Amino acid sequence: MKFFSAIGIFLLLAVQSSCGSLNPEKSKQYSGIIKPAGITTYQYGTHRLETKGAFYALRSDSIDLEQYEDQKVKITATRIKGYPVDGGPVFLEVTKVKN
Repeated sequence: MKFFSAIGIFLLLAVQSSCGSLNPEKSKQYSGIIKPAGITTYQYGTHRLETKGAFYALRSDSIDLEQYEDQKVKITATRIKGYPVDGGPVFLEVTKVKN
């Protein structure tokens, strides 16, 4: 009986975790200047977006952010779940860049 209960709980948790991925974070637009991440205390992201009063850690699997370094841009991005950590900034996955 305990075996079947354990399997039931495992299946319930598996279904819950997979349903969470069906509702991805919505994309938002951000404006600022893209800079290389450099050496940071939080150690995530390849670049950062500096805005008035805040900054965001960035990464992108589809866009070469290096070509936009030191430029004022408008990006479309989604928040990466599980961040910020270690006192760092919000971590964004960039999907579009417009300069």
